[in-house]
Order: sequence, then C-alpha cells, then structure tokens
Amino acid sequence: MRRALGPMHDFVPTDSVEAGQDLQARVTRFAGVLFLLGTALAIASSLAHLLTEHTSEGAGLAHQIVHLVAALPAAAVWVWCRGRPRSVPLVERVDVALTLTTCTVDALLGFSAEGSLSVAFSVIFALTYTLVGRSIIVPSTFHRTLWLSAAGAIPTAVLLVTQVTPRAFGSSTTSGYVFTAFSLLWCAFAVLAAAANSRELYGLRAKIREIGKLGQYTLEEKIGEGGMGVVYKATHAMLRRPAAIKLLSKERSSEKDQLRFEREVQLTSRLRHPNTVSIFDYGRTSEGAFYYVMEYLDGLDLEQLVVHHGPVDAARVIHILRQVCGALGEAHALELVHRDIKPANIVLMARVDEPDVVKVVDFGLARTLERNTDESRVGALTGTPLYLSPEAITSPEATDARSDIYALGAVGYFLLAGRNVFDGSTVVEVLSRHMLEAPAPPSKQLGRPLPADLEAVILKCLAKDRDARPASAAALAEALLNCEDAGRYDRKAALTWWQGRSLSPKREHSTRDSPATMAIDFTAPR
Repeated sequence: MRRALGPMHDFVPTDSVEAGQDLQARVTRFAGVLFLLGTALAIASSLAHLLTEHTSEGAGLAHQIVHLVAALPAAAVWVWCRGRPRSVPLVERVDVALTLTTCTVDALLGFSAEGSLSVAFSVIFALTYTLVGRSIIVPSTFHRTLWLSAAGAIPTAVLLVTQVTPRAFGSSTTSGYVFTAFSLLWCAFAVLAAAANSRELYGLRAKIREIGKLGQYTLEEKIGEGGMGVVYKATHAMLRRPAAIKLLSKERSSEKDQLRFEREVQLTSRLRHPNTVSIFDYGRTSEGAFYYVMEYLDGLDLEQLVVHHGPVDAARVIHILRQVCGALGEAHALELVHRDIKPANIVLMARVDEPDVVKVVDFGLARTLERNTDESRVGALTGTPLYLSPEAITSPEATDARSDIYALGAVGYFLLAGRNVFDGSTVVEVLSRHMLEAPAPPSKQLGRPLPADLEAVILKCLAKDRDARPASAAALAEALLNCEDAGRYDRKAALTWWQGRSLSPKREHSTRDSPATMAIDFTAPR
C-alpha cells in the first residue's frame, strides 16, 4: 500500500522495510545534527555572556538554561532511533515532535532575553537552519514539509509580534513595523524554502529508486559478477522477500549473447530439483537489457568454504556431493549437461529447518544432448580449465553427463584436499595434465589419511576414460551412500557448524578470485 498525502507526486512509499529503515536512520542523523548545533550554541552563548560581562544584550541564567534544554530533545530522539527498528508511522510522529519541539524551544530563547534584537535574529536563524536542515536530511513530501514548517514557525512569529517589536522599538512604531514585516517575511521564506527543498530532493530520491527497479523488484546491492552478467540482491515490492537478479552485462549486449543468456533462463527454468537454484521471473529492462530473477542464496559457495575454513571433513563431503548428484541427476534426465560444475557454482546455505542445503547455480554453459537443438558451436572449448574433463578438452561436442561427473569428482577432490586436482602456470599446462596425468590421491595432497572408500570414489570420477567413471549421477550418489562415513554428518553436526560460525544471514566473501570460466571457439575464423 501507498499512503497519499496530496497530489500524485506526493505518494510516500511506506510499505518497504528498507524505506522505513532509511527514514529512521535519517531522523537519527537529523537529531544528531540538532544536538551538536544546540550544544555548540549553548557553549558559544555562555562564552559570549561571560565576555560581555552581563551587558544588556546578555540574557541571564534563564537564557543559559533554555540553551541547554534545547539540546535535550534531540539527544533523546538520537538515542531512541538508534535502538531497534521502529514502525514508519511512529518514526514520522517522532520527526514531527522533534521539529516542533526544537522550533518552540528556540523561540523560548527569545522570551528569555527580553528586547534583545541579536537574540531575536538568532532565533530566526535557528528556525531557518532547523527547517531547511530537516528538508535536506529527512525524506518528506512538499505538503508534509510545508505544514510542518509552518507549524514550527508559529512560536517564532508570536515571539516577534508580541515580545521583540514592542520591547525593542517602544514608541518607534514605524521601525517596529518594518522589523516585524521583515522578520515574518524571513520566516515565510524559510518555510517555503524547506518545502521546495523537500519537493526537489524527494523527487530525486524517487527517480533514483525507479532507476534501481526492474518491474516489481528493487535492486539493493551487487553480490556477484560473471562472464555473462552481474547479479544483484533485490526485493519484491509486494512479497517483501529477497531475490537475486542476474542482469546481462553491457559488454555482452550482442544478439548472440542475448540469445545465450535467454537460453540459460529457459534451461534452468525447466529444473525443479530442490538442490537447483529456482527461477522466479525474467524479462527485459526499458533499455532492452535481458534479466532474470532467481531465489536469493544467503550462504557461501564451496570455494569460499575451503578458503575460509580449510579442507572439509569426509562425511560432510559425502553429504554435499550427494545433494549435487540429485540436482545433476534431474538435469541429465532432461538431457542437459551443466558443463561448468566447480566449487564457485555450488552454494551452501543454512535454513531454519535444514542446515547445509546445497544449490547448484549458473547453467549459462549448459547444453542439451539433442545435437540439433544445441546452440553452442561444435568445437568450442567451454568451461573452467581446473574442472574440465579430458573429452571436454579434446572433443567438446562429445561431452555428456559423465563430463559433469568428472567435474564433480574434481570438486570433491578440492573439498577433501583443499587443493585442485591439477594446477599449472598456464591454462595449456592445466589442460595437458587433465588429459595425460593421473591425479595423485587427495590424501597425499592433504598430508594425512582419508577414508579409502571415499578416496576411491573420487578417483574413479576422475578417470581419463569416461566409461570407467560412475555411469550416472544416481550411480555416483549410490557409491557415496555406500561409503563408511555416509550419514555421519547429520543435522546436529550441521547445526553445530553453522551456529559456531554465524554465517547466516550474512554472506562471506572470498579474498581470492574464483577460477574463471572460459569459452574458446576453435572453429572461429582466424
């Protein structure tokens, strides 16, 4: 819902949690500024009073007390707003109360200094600074700021008409009238300037919000970037649930890139397995850029897991790989090969009812086994070199489900050993080792023994001959289930791990770059 306070341009969004938090933060900032200014003026007034040796322009003890009291409401609001999140209507009422209280207390300064023109001007300046400062800091519509500023100016106007002019000018009525008219005109200018300020700044804020919107989704922060697109965290306007939006990069705006990006959505949206990222929506921006909306994964990928926490326990590796097998099993049954299985594309997250949930993401390189519908070029070497199977290097067009099995074996190796199966100073060296060199057992890389049955399953996945690998994701899952440590990493162990590290709901960020996905077209003309 949106609450109307005037014409159409005065609609204020009050249904957004983020908007409420922003309003509370800005009222906090406004209160802090008022407190600092009030305290500074109180100190300055006290010094001036001492230096002038209590001349007629001084105001006595009452004036100093009012100065000190003027800063207290702002301090109270500052402390209150820095506490737990408050509702938008309550914060708005506090904003009104703070503004009116500050303007009233400022006017009392004039009442405490009878007939002092310098104090009268100080009150006018204080009113101006308060109203204009609020219009800059606190988001508000034109009409709201107009009536609030007008109400705030009333105490100062009463002071000028009833106190300052009669006492300062006495029988000099003409000078008194001129001063009163000038002062009231100044107050009116402050009110209108504040209202105009709010109108312009609120309009700019609204435009900025619209720039960050894609349909019903509002973009909040960038959370990732890949070869094809940029991923943002977003919130749906009505559902208020977080989502992730992948937007095609400006650098990849060719028709071929757009077709590939759209194909990624179409392929991923066919998948329904709980361990595959879900697609909610897709479309094009007003500028024609393609995007799609998927579930927001609040966790860490497997590369971050190893980088931050070291090699993974064997039982947990089994727990993770079996879930990936489920996601790949569904994809393979639909004749889809992922072709870019790697730790960075497998996200681990904790849910309230189930910790250690795996999500397979980024089907941007997926291809169908039906050759006549495969849109990728024959002969294109595609994937991440550290996880490419030998046949994906030598015969990219011949890749099948067992190529994903090889890559998943390399992921399991990385989890167990904390190192990749093969490293090299160049891409060519890494690819050559995948084709020609037998991998060392992960226990040798780790420097300590690992369960022999699990190590054997991993090495079987990394066989050069794909016929020697597990025949399917289901067969691999069965082999993992038959390992002695299968089931040892249970829900209790997962809860203990997550609670001990407090990773949810804040994402961890790796300090090193993820291995890059590449696509080299050997058939392209040179």
